[in-house]
Amino acid sequence: MRVVIADDASLVREGVARLLMDNGVNVVDQVGDADALLRSVRDRGPEIALVDIRMPPTHTDEGLRAARQIRSQYPATAVLVLSQHLEPDYALQLVEAKPERVGYLLKERVGRIEQLLDALQRVTAGECVVDRAVVDELLARRRHMDPLDVLTPREREILALMAEGRSNQGICRALWLSPKTVETHIRGAFAKLGIREAPEDNRRVLAVLAYLGR
Repeated sequence: MRVVIADDASLVREGVARLLMDNGVNVVDQVGDADALLRSVRDRGPEIALVDIRMPPTHTDEGLRAARQIRSQYPATAVLVLSQHLEPDYALQLVEAKPERVGYLLKERVGRIEQLLDALQRVTAGECVVDRAVVDELLARRRHMDPLDVLTPREREILALMAEGRSNQGICRALWLSPKTVETHIRGAFAKLGIREAPEDNRRVLAVLAYLGR
C-alpha cells in the first residue's frame, strides 16, 4: 500500500509515518499543506492519501477541500481524512457525493494502529469508513424526532454498523450473526425507515448517512 501523509504538524506526520512503516506500509511522501498534497498525489500516484482536515493557511477545512479535489481529479487515489474534533457535517460532505474509497476518522484512532491499518485497507479496497463517534453523534441529533423508535435494538445496532461502512459480511463478524439473520434485520430496518433497499453496499451506506444527516 502506497500512502501520502498530509498534516501541518511535522511531529504528527513523522509519528504516523513511522507507525505505518513499522507495519509494512510504504509511505511515499509527507507534506504539510493542501497544495503540496495535491502535487504529491499528481506526481506520485499513491493508492491512498491520509489527510488532516485542518491545514494552512486558515486551518479550517483545507484538508477537506483537498480531499474532495483528489476524489474528483485523481479517482485512483483513495482518501482517509483525519479530524482532531468531532465534525459530523464534514464527514457527510465527504461521503455524500461518492461514498466509496473514502473514510473519516478521529485523530485519536491514529494511536490505535490496528484501527488505522484496518481503515486504510478497507478504504483502499473500495469501502466507505466512518468513525463510530460520528455515527453516534448523527444518531443523537435525530433523537428528538424519535425516528429510530420504530427499530428494534438489533436493527439499530446493525444500522450503526452499516453507517460505519460495514458490509453484510463485516456485520456478521462483528455481531456473530448468520448472513440470513443480518439480511432479515436490514430488510426490516429499511422497510420501517422508508429507505429503499439497494444491493450495493456503498449505496446502502449513502442512504443511511443521508437519513441520519437529514
